[in-house]
Amino acid sequence: SYAEHGVPINFFVVKSVDGVMRAAFDACDVCYKEKKGYSQDGNVMVCNNCGRRFPSDQINVLQGGCNPSPLRRAVEGQDLVIQVDDLVGGLAYF
Repeated sequence: SYAEHGVPINFFVVKSVDGVMRAAFDACDVCYKEKKGYSQDGNVMVCNNCGRRFPSDQINVLQGGCNPSPLRRAVEGQDLVIQVDDLVGGLAYF
């Protein structure tokens, strides 16, 4: 979570089955108003509002609808880097 003006911007990071580090806001275009986010069930992320399931290797690939809203990230050596401006870009979800 990252706070902007006192508003927490929630996100998650997951290493998918293909070994890629992925990041997304803990919200989607459809269910974000319910503020329930996602939970992980093995290799899928599950929307806590509608119950739809999303394979981890499709995060950052598919977007829109109830897919987790992608969060830009970069791997630099052993570090996963997420820019503050990219986090703040998701403020409307929260």
